[in-house]
Amino acid sequence: MGRQATEMLKGVLEGIVLAFLSGHSAYGYEITARLRDEGFTDIAEGTVYALLIRIEQRGLVDVVKVPSEKGPPRKMYSLTGPGQDCLNEFWRTWSFLSERLERIREEGNEHVG
Repeated sequence: MGRQATEMLKGVLEGIVLAFLSGHSAYGYEITARLRDEGFTDIAEGTVYALLIRIEQRGLVDVVKVPSEKGPPRKMYSLTGPGQDCLNEFWRTWSFLSERLERIREEGNEHVG
């Protein structure tokens, strides 16, 4: 991923993680693996874990420690009511921006050649 894509992703990563958690609870590692499966291969695990700490502190996710067969208990993250509200706002903002960006791109194409 280029620098521009990396910067853009930083701005939407929280919404992507909240969207993943809207379907079901997940461990941090599962979230990172899902991001990679979706093509976000340059995202470091540390970035995801730092984000999970921030959204936990803001009350957007609940965390339950689940025993692990290997090592210490794992943290299972699930979306809270405020987290769902934040995700809904993210999608409203995303729709607003993407519609306008597409319109701007189409207008730009009309003026080319």
